[in-house]
Amino acid sequence: MMKEKIRKEILAKRDSLSEEEKLEKNTKIKNALYSLEEFRKAKSIMFYVSFNNEVDTREIIKELLEKKEKKVIVPYVLEGNKMLQVSKINDFNNLEPGTKGILEPKKEIVEGFDTESIDLVIVPGTAFDRKGNRIGFGYGYYDIFLEGSNAKKIALAYDVQLVENIETEDHDVPVEVVITDKEVILCNNHR
Repeated sequence: MMKEKIRKEILAKRDSLSEEEKLEKNTKIKNALYSLEEFRKAKSIMFYVSFNNEVDTREIIKELLEKKEKKVIVPYVLEGNKMLQVSKINDFNNLEPGTKGILEPKKEIVEGFDTESIDLVIVPGTAFDRKGNRIGFGYGYYDIFLEGSNAKKIALAYDVQLVENIETEDHDVPVEVVITDKEVILCNNHR
């Protein structure tokens, strides 16, 4: 119940940001991500494709696809399956609305990718604390996917998405770094 209350409050704060504020914050977050050693070293990066008022990943994905320096992987969901599937993409235009309206690879271009080869996962969420705990959207897709993954886990969030403390459950998987428009937080579990 507490998570649902936090989710609702944080989403309301995030949704109240103006387009101008989001644009400015997105630029700061992107620059901080690009300057992170884990990002610079990563050869393959899995991104959530931003939806609604999430921190924008679409421009980052497009830039990386244009540069062709890193493999870009995005998730998709098969109906009735709680496990995220992943596909390498080469063109942003090969994405179409899928589960919950989120952009996913078109079925005919899905190019499977070995999840063990993913160096870095950019993890979505509605709220984060300084220990790397997160509240997602309540579906559990990312916790299931990240369980046992050796990839670095980084969250992108507007500063309004930071909360004091998130109570965790056994299945919750924390991130190692939270990047906001104001700071880069190296969490307790950062290696």
